[in-house]
Amino acid sequence: MYMCSFGRMITRLGQQPVLSTVRTMAASVSKQNRLAEERSPYLLQHASNPVDWYPWGEEAFKAAREQNKLIFLSVGYSTCHWCHVMERESFNNEDIAKIMNANFINIKVDREERPDVDKVYMTFVTASSGRGGWPMSVFLTPDLKPVAGGTYFPPTDSFGRVGFSTMLKALASKWRDERKKFEESSVKIMEVLNRTAKLTRDAAEHLPGEETFAKCFSQLSRSYEPQYGGFSESPKFPQPSNLNFLFTYHFLNPDLDDAKAGSDMALHTLAMMNKGGIHDHVAQGFARYSTDEKWHVPHFEKMLYDQAQLVHAYLDAYQITKEALYEEVVKDILTYVLRDLSHQAGGFFSAEDADSYPTSESEEKKEGAFCVWTHEEIQEILSDPIKPESDVTRAQLFCHHFSVVEGGNVNPYQDPHDELKNQNVLIIHGNKEETGCEFGLNETEVDTILKECLTKLFEVRRSRPRPHLDDKMITAWNGMMISALSRAGVVLQEPSYLEHAIQGANFVQKYLYSDGVLLRAAYTTEDGGVSLGSKITGFLDDHAWIIRAFLYLYDATLDSEWLRLADELQQKQDSLFWDSKSGGYFMTQTGDESILLRMKEDQDGAEPSANSVSAGNLVHLASLLDSSDYRTKAEFIFKLFSDRLTKIPIALPEMVRALLLHKTPAKQIILSGEKDAEDTKKLLRMVHSIYLPHKNFLLADADSSSFLYGRLENLKKYTPKSPKSKAYVCHNFVCSLPISCPEKLKEILQSATPGM
Repeated sequence: MYMCSFGRMITRLGQQPVLSTVRTMAASVSKQNRLAEERSPYLLQHASNPVDWYPWGEEAFKAAREQNKLIFLSVGYSTCHWCHVMERESFNNEDIAKIMNANFINIKVDREERPDVDKVYMTFVTASSGRGGWPMSVFLTPDLKPVAGGTYFPPTDSFGRVGFSTMLKALASKWRDERKKFEESSVKIMEVLNRTAKLTRDAAEHLPGEETFAKCFSQLSRSYEPQYGGFSESPKFPQPSNLNFLFTYHFLNPDLDDAKAGSDMALHTLAMMNKGGIHDHVAQGFARYSTDEKWHVPHFEKMLYDQAQLVHAYLDAYQITKEALYEEVVKDILTYVLRDLSHQAGGFFSAEDADSYPTSESEEKKEGAFCVWTHEEIQEILSDPIKPESDVTRAQLFCHHFSVVEGGNVNPYQDPHDELKNQNVLIIHGNKEETGCEFGLNETEVDTILKECLTKLFEVRRSRPRPHLDDKMITAWNGMMISALSRAGVVLQEPSYLEHAIQGANFVQKYLYSDGVLLRAAYTTEDGGVSLGSKITGFLDDHAWIIRAFLYLYDATLDSEWLRLADELQQKQDSLFWDSKSGGYFMTQTGDESILLRMKEDQDGAEPSANSVSAGNLVHLASLLDSSDYRTKAEFIFKLFSDRLTKIPIALPEMVRALLLHKTPAKQIILSGEKDAEDTKKLLRMVHSIYLPHKNFLLADADSSSFLYGRLENLKKYTPKSPKSKAYVCHNFVCSLPISCPEKLKEILQSATPGM
């Protein structure tokens, strides 16, 4: 049983407007709790619970103090399967709700809205129980100190697990009878958390050495599962940060056999994920993780941050191998995002749920219902012959290729609630050539038939009830997707991707970057517009990912306005989050007294930690703008995390990659010419066709007021003196002669050794 663990008015494929539907359903319930006034789709899902929920805030804290009650804090997110299970079993249970309302002040938090709240109490839960995940269930004193907690609890005692109702009664009794012990215990707990949460730089006078990179590879290699790829047995998460490091490590160390092996591991993992059920073969995109070692049966929710990170990984693979497979997967992911996770104003939605109603008449949702198929359904939908004269049906070919069988292809141990009984999750075990051999067809014929079959199934899925859409637009995740679209646009030479990236960046500037303040999220209104909701200010990850988005947009367009915005936002990030004593960034600003610990993330999980992303941004900005301040800050981060980087670098592969790039002199490409000139675009396209993780671009054009000219006096000597655009390749402060031929530029970039 897996927790969701370290997991506008719009009609999409037949789906009714999601947020307005949630609100309409909430409005139809005679009695609603306080969550009905919130904007978060997750909180709105709980607005009709019989539990007297409060949102996180002073009203709840005051009630706890005045009534002298423990707080029950429930943290989750709207597409979390086990959050739905606990709601169905406990929070919609009238008897359990009575216990909760009589004895506790109950607070519900959307972890995606408030990662600061989630981080503090998840630190407690993982430290005290040895595991973490969502839903997270924590009991707090009225002054917000944790005293007990866990993740999912069944409603009653079962299979050796304490039931939620049992825990509620026991804690309520202890709070009444042993309050002083409770309070003393909470103080000791906070003392421990304060000690463990603090990161200091007292033992790191020097940057971690070269052994960090070899050790990171070694640890990844030991955890690698060679048959199906990935870095665990099960459950299996995509972990794009691991793949990004392995690709970079090999490129910058081309003569190391180990580094080559790492790149091969990454390529095999991406190829196997593409074949697996974690990949939605019918409607595109990837699920959050697989419950098994074969990438077969996923938790079916689809997260925006996974799609964005996987675009980068598959683009890396495409640039390195030039294999069409990896290009096709990038386009597959972006087809899904632009169709199903995009707001008409340019922003990107957070996620789609794992659960949905099997039919419009169903009263209970099931996990994966929207995505799975019975053998009988496939036979009926794809009953046409593969050729007019053939007795073989398309269904037979399709079932062979995608491993569809009578009785379903899901093992019972992967389906604890029998939600996938008799169902098939599409997975490819062979390839199109093998399928062709089986049915007497060539590969092209097989490809055509499969595409036509998938189109038919896509149309059938349009008639099914869609999963819930979490249509809040999180700033950090929008930054991830803007970065992915920017890079895909120039690597694949697809102008529409770059247009969507620019629209997304304009959305951020219009709705999420107001009066010099970056906000956490925007929300869809009932009429399809955009609302800023509660105006939660942005956290460290919001700043870091938008800075990265602006940097990618600058690389893709050579428009120095994006670079200026990245520099401006980096300075804001430094002023709000930088720890001037020990270095590194806190994830939160000062000033919120309800956040008991001001913490620094120290692990790259499903999303890279914001300190890892920031380190990479600082390395890039330092090189671009020749900034000693940014360079020094990057080094402070590496020194702060030195102990982890030298002992367990596998915990921070994104930061290890940033350190690797910091230690490798950047390959600087100065383009002398107008950014919109065709000659300049040809040179730019050539550079983007090559995998060069340590590159950066500078544009010297005729605009004397350019942001870059104001920061880099030496750039002016490259101001164009003729209509023909030219490129200069600079490495270790030595620049090549001017190059005007794209093929010559490619030759120079590919022939130079990365570490020269």
